[in-house]
Formats: sequence, structure tokens, C-alpha cells
Amino acid sequence: MRRETRNARVGYHFRLCPRRTPRKLSDFAAFIVRNWTLALVFVVSGALLLWPFVRQRVTPSREISTLDATHLLNKENPLVLDVREASEFDGGRLPNATHIPLSQLKDRGGEIAKHVARPVIVYCDRGARGAAAVAALGRLGFTRVQSLRGGFRAWKDAGLPVSK
Repeated sequence: MRRETRNARVGYHFRLCPRRTPRKLSDFAAFIVRNWTLALVFVVSGALLLWPFVRQRVTPSREISTLDATHLLNKENPLVLDVREASEFDGGRLPNATHIPLSQLKDRGGEIAKHVARPVIVYCDRGARGAAAVAALGRLGFTRVQSLRGGFRAWKDAGLPVSK
């Protein structure tokens, strides 16, 4: 027994408990074609949300926070490598950091080759060149290389010690 009601203002009949009809794939395709901008926004926003997770799994670059870097400094005595250029180096550096600019890292890799077994913390001014330095050190044989997220600015903003 079907219960129906009449909408007096519009003059339509509708069921209170409509039967669910399966949607066809052609209906979905027609919706996508009619609303292609909405579908594009949906796909792009989903991709942007998933990108950090995919990048973390795919790239060998590992970033660590300033807190993780201080724990590593206190526990394992890592090699701290400053890859900023000489003009940026004047503002200070992390304690016990070795300065080799990123542009010279490939040529001067022999200077730090004896530290291959130690963990390495790489940093630059804002953290953008850290991934390139991690990749370059990986080609030199370093396996435990991590980049400081946010670079020297993040270290300084956290109020951590800076050497001159």
C-alpha cells in the first residue's frame, strides 16, 4: 500500500517513502560532463591533500623538526651540515656545524666522507635547499641524512642556541 500526499500549492504528487532506483553510469557521466569544473576542483583538491603523504613515501628526503634535531644532537652526535652560501652564513649557525655550500657539496664531499656512518642533519636558510642536499649526500654514500624543516630560520625562531 502506497501512501501519497498532495502538495496543494504546487499540485504535485510525491511518495513519502520513495523506492530507491539504482543510478546508471550514464547518469554519473552526464553529471560530470555538466559540472566539469566542480569535478576538476574535486580531483585537484584531493590530489593536493594526498601529495604530502605520497611525497614522504616516494622521496628519500626526510625532514625533522627542531625538537627532533635537538634530540638527535643530544643522543647520537650527528654531523651538522650548513649548506647556505657564504653571504647567508654571517647571521650565525647551529652549534658545531660544518659549512659547505650546496653549490660546492659535490666537489668537497671528500671532506666529510669519514662521517658516513654518523647521522647527518642538513640545513639551509629556510629549508628549501635541504632536499637537494639530502639527495647529493645520498649519492656520496650517506644513508642517515635528514633535513631540518624550516632551516636556520626555524631554529632561530624556536629560540635554540646559535653560534657566531
